[in-house]
Order: sequence, then structure tokens, then C-alpha cells
Amino acid sequence: MARLGVLFPGQGSQYVGMGRDLFRQFETARACFEEARAALGSDIGRLCFEGPRETLDLTENTQAATLTLEIAAWRVLERETGVRPSAMAGHSLGEYGALCAAGALGFADTLRLVRKRASLQQEAVPPGVGANAAIQGLGRETIEGLCREVSGDAGLVSPSCYNAPDQTVVSGHTAPVEAVMAKALAAGARRALMLPLSAPFHCALLEGAARRFGDALGEIDFRDGAVPVIPNCDPEALHSAASTRDLLIRQIHQPVRWIETIERMAAMGIDTVIEVGPKRVLSALALQINRTLRVLNVENLDSLERTADLLSKSAPPRGRTGCSKRPG
Repeated sequence: MARLGVLFPGQGSQYVGMGRDLFRQFETARACFEEARAALGSDIGRLCFEGPRETLDLTENTQAATLTLEIAAWRVLERETGVRPSAMAGHSLGEYGALCAAGALGFADTLRLVRKRASLQQEAVPPGVGANAAIQGLGRETIEGLCREVSGDAGLVSPSCYNAPDQTVVSGHTAPVEAVMAKALAAGARRALMLPLSAPFHCALLEGAARRFGDALGEIDFRDGAVPVIPNCDPEALHSAASTRDLLIRQIHQPVRWIETIERMAAMGIDTVIEVGPKRVLSALALQINRTLRVLNVENLDSLERTADLLSKSAPPRGRTGCSKRPG
């Protein structure tokens, strides 16, 4: 029987129309979108299904919308297949999806935290002052060296996401980020791409936002999750009621160590990962990190049915393993 890990993507994977068919097909999904509307006072479902794109792409909206789809898709997957993962993790924003799905945070609390987090991140650095860039084709040591070389009077830049062995995101002040991009291409990088994000994530420019976010976290009742959740900033640890507040504060201004996250799952014996949420960015990264993994995903009705079918073929005969094709 497969040993499962579940992954939740972060900001940047959103698209207009995401979640529409799950909403139409499953009462479980509809209830999730209604819970989001009640918690935030805005129609997250309409934003996901109809956009407009420029409104969906605003950081404050993107994070709440992506989280809502992730939890709706997870609840449908869990109900329809009875899946029992051995561990969960999420990339950046997706870490909140993992904590909520694992039962460490209530959904309404998670939504409010995500909206507060987005607001503080956006306020921390004025538009245009900070930037993020993805660099492919160079090792992490080389990129770390370029960041040290460039950081100085013009500002700071540092690795913010170690996504795959040859893909690292750097974040910081705009001019140093652009300088690292140029130096990376000169050093043989295949690609250096500025990312369309509105704040420089997971770097020292957000330390002030992290401190302010700690106040909001102090009002939340964290629990031990029913499933282990691997933290972005310290993949050797696991979330717990005692550690989650500190880990989420650190996550705002420390790098996402995604390579180590997938390696930790593999070390736990996980052989199959299911990406739950829009697109398949994490699926591609997982295979770059460990090509022995079987990678599945759930973002819409077709992918849900495909994943349910594949899981049923690797599950023992007892219990519910198939995806019903009726509202549930």
C-alpha cells in the first residue's frame, strides 16, 4: 500500500475558474466556500470562479482564495477516498493549508491569519522597492555567493526559496535582485526570471512584518495536528501546538527549504505525494528532487477522479476507495 504525503501550493498558482467544478459537484466544497464567505465577509467563490484576474492576483485576495480552494479540494478528497496521509507540507502560503488540513488550525482562524499575513507583507515594503526572481541552472552555493557579492549599499538580496537542486528564488531590494539575475546569467544560468509578486517574500526585508504578525498569532489556539506537518523554515522539525507560532513567525522572513522538505518525506518512507490545490507546480518540483516518487494531484473533478482511481488500485480492499460521481 502506498505511503502518502500531501502538498499544498502557495501564491502564484491561482487562476480564474479554479475550484468551479468541485463547487458544482460536491456539497463538501460548497460548504467550504460558504465558510470562507462568513469568515472574511467577501465572496471568495465568485472571486475564484469569475475573477477578474487583476483582483484575484492582489496578494490579500490571492492568499485567501488559494487557501479556500486547497481546503475545499482536501475535504472532498478526504471524504471521497478516505485517504490517510503520513505527512503534509505546504510551500509558503501552502503551509497554512497543511496546518488547517491536519487539524492544527480551524479554517476560519486560518483564513483570518492568511489575510493578516498578506496585509502585513504588502505594507512592509512599498511597491517597486522589493522584488523576487527565480534562477534556474545554478547550484545553491553559487547563488548564495552571488547574493553575498551583490548585497551592500544598494540593498539586500538573499535566497528565499530553495525549490529544487537547480532552481532557487532570490528576494530583496529590486536593484540587487536585478544584479544577481545578470550575474547568474553570466555565470551560466539557463534562466533568470522576475516573478510577478507584489512583495519580496521570505527575506530580511519582512522581519518587521514577522514581528507584527506574532501579535496576531498570539490570539490563536494552536493544536497538535492529526497528521505531521513539516515546516518550511526547519524541515528537520515538525509542527506542534507548542512550536507552530514560532515557526510561522520565522517562515515570513526565512527561506522556504523545499528540497529538504521533500527529502524529509522520502526519509519518512513516503512514496506517493498528492498536490492539493491549483496547478501542478509542486508536483514538478517533487520529481526534480526525487524521481522515484509517484506524483498525483487534485484541483478539479477530472484530477480528483483520476487520483481516486489510482489510490483505489494501491489500497487494501476494505473501506471506501473510489470517488463517487454524485454530489457529496
